Amino acid sequence: MIDASVPKISVLIPCFNAEAYIAATLESVLAQTWPNIEVIVVDDGSKDRSASIVEGYQGRGVRLLRQKNAGAAAARNRAFAASTGTFVLFLDADDLICEEHIATLQAAVADAPRCVAMSQWDRFFASPAEAKFPHRPSYRDATGVDWLVQEWSDARPMMQPGIFLLPRALLAELGGWDERLSLIDDFEFFARVLAKCEGVLFAPSARLFYRSGVAGSLSGRSSRAAAESALLSVMLATQHLIDAEDSSRTRRASANILQEFDYLYYPEHADLRAKARARVVELGGASLAPDGPPGFQKLRRAIGWRAARRVQKLAERFGLNRASRHRMTLGLGSSGPRTS
Repeated sequence: MIDASVPKISVLIPCFNAEAYIAATLESVLAQTWPNIEVIVVDDGSKDRSASIVEGYQGRGVRLLRQKNAGAAAARNRAFAASTGTFVLFLDADDLICEEHIATLQAAVADAPRCVAMSQWDRFFASPAEAKFPHRPSYRDATGVDWLVQEWSDARPMMQPGIFLLPRALLAELGGWDERLSLIDDFEFFARVLAKCEGVLFAPSARLFYRSGVAGSLSGRSSRAAAESALLSVMLATQHLIDAEDSSRTRRASANILQEFDYLYYPEHADLRAKARARVVELGGASLAPDGPPGFQKLRRAIGWRAARRVQKLAERFGLNRASRHRMTLGLGSSGPRTS
């Protein structure tokens, strides 16, 4: 019998066409050392065997909810509404967590119920053993505003859901996921939460294994609708930060995020990029140089970043540069759930 004094942790998983990964994800959750966990999976209209695989885990306490395809944000909101935990972990259906992940995160915020706990993370492609967990500057205790400013300074933040343990009371106060957003909905959501929390507390022994290179994941979308969602997300997120602290440092960090949108999507979506650039000017300007692989950087110095980006995208289109294809965390790499 679970001690009533042990806080319940809700692990909430949106799932869409994740039959190849969802079992491993659930096994990593069910192997947690923390004794009081509820696991809720919302199947977002999967067309594969995802739901039937999750059904096989109901005897081990996993709850399965089904809905017509409505997107990751809607699935997460549905899961949160059905949950009862004092703290919440939103986990993607293709990622893994170490056995001490939840226990270590919870220990970090045990005496700070309005703070957010944060883990280490690293990428893997075929095997979790590929993840090496290098040190990152964000691995420290900080105010939410300080953390956002630091992470946004080079416009390549990691806002992946599974690295954060969130207090339920704070989410109830600030609202759920914005269901207008498809691409990088997590960027807006965590900016809103972190800007208003009482601090980010680092739990070094907690580790998220972030699966990368999954064909068809949300993070690979570059359609007009995805670009519109990305712009709305960064517009909202940067305003959350400035609302929390309107200063030269928050304006510069926000301008850099918006400048990266222009860099990332050039030469497509000229009207959206113009909106981003106009906001950069309003904020006082950015200090960010365009990112890219070594070949792009060499070309940029010779012919300018716009011409170099066109060459880079042509190379990608014809499969000549796939190994070094740029996928910025903000624009195309922070959301990995298999939902649409």
